[in-house]
Amino acid sequence: MTTEAPKISIGLPVRNGEEFLEESIDSILAQSFTDFELIISDNASTDRTEAICKAYAAKDSRIRYYRNVVNIGGANNGNLTFQLARGEYFRWAAHDDVCEPELLASCLSVLEREPEIVLCAPQTVQIDQYGNEVHIYSPPSELAYSSKPHERFRDIALRPHACEAIYGLIRSDVLRKTPLEQNYWDSDRILLGELALCGRFFEVPAPLFRIRYHAKNLKADWRARSAWFLPDATGKVSFVHWNRFFGYLNAINRVPLSWYVRVRCYRIMLAWLIQRNGQQMVKDLAVALMTVTHTYKSKLPDELRYNWE
Repeated sequence: MTTEAPKISIGLPVRNGEEFLEESIDSILAQSFTDFELIISDNASTDRTEAICKAYAAKDSRIRYYRNVVNIGGANNGNLTFQLARGEYFRWAAHDDVCEPELLASCLSVLEREPEIVLCAPQTVQIDQYGNEVHIYSPPSELAYSSKPHERFRDIALRPHACEAIYGLIRSDVLRKTPLEQNYWDSDRILLGELALCGRFFEVPAPLFRIRYHAKNLKADWRARSAWFLPDATGKVSFVHWNRFFGYLNAINRVPLSWYVRVRCYRIMLAWLIQRNGQQMVKDLAVALMTVTHTYKSKLPDELRYNWE
């Protein structure tokens, strides 16, 4: 492998991804733009993932393969791929998604031409487990396109979108100033909000990214999502919406902004609370109370537990 830093780094975190992994890697290696490194971080897989990755790394010097001894959590593993990256630009990939050959070239040309754009992503095609097209997904018109930071932040925080932009090509120097993805549900949305405060997004009007939805990656509820972030989090108290609220606030406070823009962002968070999120924060407290109460009751002697009930 060459010691010269590549133009683009691609981070592919994976755990037990043998079913779709080869197709994903093949689509990355088939990119028309070739000056990239592929960083694969294997999160203690127990299936054939390790063997698959080692076989590809032996054939292509652009691949750097790492393996965690234990499961460090999905977000931590994804962040690790960026921490190991050397490229001027960075893109996260998933073990079950597919890239069209022009994805990198199309996004890179935009970022090289427009320095105020911090993230560029193509349109997304949703596919099923067999690779059949479900439909073309495109975020709301001009999501985070505005020249005004607070308007871009509003788009990410208040407008409905599926966060597919997180798989766009991002300027590494901008991404490095963020805390990356945190260990709570929807933290990719918070990261996008912070990136939007730093600069504009752009969508290439071509369906060059195929995102796969299948049984293994459809997380049923917040408990399953929490366990994906932190393997030992199952059954523990989780303040899902409080984490999102303070995540947004920390992003607003972290990015250098004028007082006017910062105040506008705080007003957006007030609107965020009004849009049912405030109610959900109250629900978080109620769920936490019930969880703690149940745990406490289960540890009481039988005679006291029955009296409690």
